[in-house]
Amino acid sequence: MRVEQEMFELILNVAETDERIRAVSMEGSRANPNIPKDPYQDYDITYYVTDITAFYNKPELIIEKFGKPLIMQMPETMRNPDGGGHFNYMMIYPDGNRLDLTFQPKKHIDTGEPFVILLDKDSGKGFLPIISQTSDNLYHIKTPTALEYYSCCNNFWWCLNNVAKGIARDELPYVMYMINNVVRDELHFMIDWYIGLTLGFDRSVGKAGKYYKSLLPPMIYKQYRSTYSSGDYADIWTAVSEMCNLFNSLAVPVGAYFEFDYRKHEEDGIREYLRIVKEEIPQ
Repeated sequence: MRVEQEMFELILNVAETDERIRAVSMEGSRANPNIPKDPYQDYDITYYVTDITAFYNKPELIIEKFGKPLIMQMPETMRNPDGGGHFNYMMIYPDGNRLDLTFQPKKHIDTGEPFVILLDKDSGKGFLPIISQTSDNLYHIKTPTALEYYSCCNNFWWCLNNVAKGIARDELPYVMYMINNVVRDELHFMIDWYIGLTLGFDRSVGKAGKYYKSLLPPMIYKQYRSTYSSGDYADIWTAVSEMCNLFNSLAVPVGAYFEFDYRKHEEDGIREYLRIVKEEIPQ
């Protein structure tokens, strides 16, 4: 990979030599000091320009300035575009670096996440707004309300009935969808709250819980790993059992901490239903 310094030199050189580009900012993980650094982090860069039309859907212009990527994605030209007035080029280069380059006018500046100004040609002239100290508070674990806690518990246990029925009907795609896109979402909420009460709610678990390994006690993380299965139904039943045990072991202390009522009878009810369905399936 090109070293970080070379990438920044290229990014800034392109901006400095084009009068239409008036400022440059960096967002994402590289702008967040709380995220561990590694060579796979994207370069999330925004060019603030005087005329967005000059850079809108011009892949040949980007290739001329940054080189030919292995693959490029332009979200605003794809199905269901939602550019909101900006245009984004997402590129992976032969050296392994990924550059997510956004062009946008001043009126669309958004400072809702960690944000670092790399270049401002009009400093003090009002092209960029005054930026207060940025933080990653947006991504911190949120404390649950009683309703959020109950809804998480109820939906986790309730939706396991769909998993059981899917296994009984030999509907593997549906089973995996329910486990990993519905039930697991509720498990993640509970894991996040558990991390919050044990380590503090000023933490970020990362997208889809990607920092769980460093935030959870090793034994709990090992148990979490066991909630993933192969496509074999026997393996899926084992993973579901691990999910149930893990959820209980987290939901009970989280509920006690916030003085929320954990409705154990709902857990008992779905566990009984799982047992019934499993025993009725021919071996």
